[in-house]
Amino acid sequence: MGRIGISCLFPASWHFSISPVGCPRILNTNLRQIIVISILAAAVSLLYFSVVIIRNKYGRLSRDKKFQRYLARVTDIEATDTNNPNVNYGIVVDCGSSGSRVFVYCWPRHNGNPHDLLDIRQMRDKNRKPVVMKIKPGISEFATSPEKVSDYISPLLNFAAEHVPRAKHKETPLYILCTAGMRILPESQQKAILEDLLTDIPVHFDFLFSDSHAEVISGKQEGVYAWIGINFVLGRFEHIEDDDEAVVEVNIPGSESSEAILRKRTAGILDMGGVSTQIAYEVPKTEEVAKNLLAEFNLGCDVHQTEHVYRVYVATFLGFGGNAARQRYEDKIFANTVQKNRLLGKQTGLAPDTPYLDPCLPLDIKDEIQQNGQTMYLRGTGDFDLCRQTLHPFMNKTNETQTSLNGVYQPPIHFQNSEFYGFSEFYYCTEDVLRMGGDYNAATFTKAAKDYCATKWSILRERFDRGLYASHADLHRLKYQCFKSAWMFEVFHSGFSFPITYKNLKTALQVYDKEVQWTLGAILYRTRFLPLRDIQQETFRASHAHWRGFSFVYNHYLFFGCFLVVLLAILLYLLRLRRIHRRMLRSGSTAVLWLEEGLPAQKIGGTL
Repeated sequence: MGRIGISCLFPASWHFSISPVGCPRILNTNLRQIIVISILAAAVSLLYFSVVIIRNKYGRLSRDKKFQRYLARVTDIEATDTNNPNVNYGIVVDCGSSGSRVFVYCWPRHNGNPHDLLDIRQMRDKNRKPVVMKIKPGISEFATSPEKVSDYISPLLNFAAEHVPRAKHKETPLYILCTAGMRILPESQQKAILEDLLTDIPVHFDFLFSDSHAEVISGKQEGVYAWIGINFVLGRFEHIEDDDEAVVEVNIPGSESSEAILRKRTAGILDMGGVSTQIAYEVPKTEEVAKNLLAEFNLGCDVHQTEHVYRVYVATFLGFGGNAARQRYEDKIFANTVQKNRLLGKQTGLAPDTPYLDPCLPLDIKDEIQQNGQTMYLRGTGDFDLCRQTLHPFMNKTNETQTSLNGVYQPPIHFQNSEFYGFSEFYYCTEDVLRMGGDYNAATFTKAAKDYCATKWSILRERFDRGLYASHADLHRLKYQCFKSAWMFEVFHSGFSFPITYKNLKTALQVYDKEVQWTLGAILYRTRFLPLRDIQQETFRASHAHWRGFSFVYNHYLFFGCFLVVLLAILLYLLRLRRIHRRMLRSGSTAVLWLEEGLPAQKIGGTL
């Protein structure tokens, strides 16, 4: 018997021949089926186990993401490695009304995913302390001598320059952002101060500092930055990883697609300072809001990616801070009492033995109001409910629906699927004296506030002397705790219309053991395009590095593709061999078989 030449499916260099004698024995029907089934089973098993391995690897990474975030928060208190060339830096100077502070931030090289934000954190020195420095007075004090502003701010920049590695200075952005104190100055004085900064700072420092890096920001911008900062620290801009995470359905503003997407629910903020109160929270695309109350921005590094587009309602209310509210209250009772004394011929408040009875002061405390050279004497009655009733008209609400303080429009809040954080006075009112900061409960807070107000001042002083209150609580806090508790309660429930049963307010000073400043949101927002630059640079390097750009996953895809091609070639080879063998059995003649295959007669003779 001759030999059969096999050359199908393979290059000419792979041509070989076998004897058909062994084919019927080796490749009988049952055995061939077993071989084919075995090969297919082995391929499927290999693919299955490979998929399982990859899925477990990346699934485990996803499950461990929360733990990694926890580790990141722990390492966040470690000293910054200034010897690491992959660490970048940014500087923000907060020029406030009473003083200026410099914050130095740092972040590692971006991970290359255009959907992720920079991992910005506060820089820490060798002693693990945040790199922060404050000076006084406020920058607005130099309104009449703007030429001295650069000298005033130099100590802050020298401090930052000492901590940022010298080799990084030229690529470290510097932002000088001025707030409330500068806003009240005439525009001409604002420009003069900023001009001095823009002229002198580049002469003495090598930081990345352009004209847009020094400005007076509005209350709206400050509110947006604060909202960004808290949600960034809470991880609300990250992708959904766990089924138990709170989510919301969002129609992305500016997106051509009308389909809603699910993403993490962001937190709203409430911030009550000494002068003003602020609220900020995300609103849906379908909610129409006046432009002066709405901020729409993209935190992503690519303007064409709308995954990180947010619409945030921001409202600032001057005169609604704790101290300003007390001043308004005192002005009102002074004017009303003087008028009543004149009309009714009374002497209320004009002498210590005929004081004005103030329900918003602790029981039996004595206080005074000085106005226009006149003194009004007060004595506290500690009536929390009456204090609330007295303060209610100060909310200046209108009869229109969906309005808050001063009759300003407030978009609907989905109370059942929302979360708010209260800062500054919201925290001080609940924690400093009442010792119940954190999760807010209206009933518990009201009872504690009532008990405090109704307690005699002498007893409160005794508790204070024994150190039963927070370490930073002073006598001023004790004196006006009753008033501020009632004011906070009224602003939250009457002004902003949060129901008494609302359970998702957390009052806080720090989040994950660090104080959250609006400057964090500012640096995050203003550096949002830096990852795109890094990604483009990495892409450029990868295009000149051949196979280095392939990741673990892509190499496995390539391997599986090649494996399937080879498997298919082997299978087709076996099927063709089987067909040739069957034709041999039917014809009984190898010559006829090869003729049917269409080979020329002269080639047949050469292979038999």
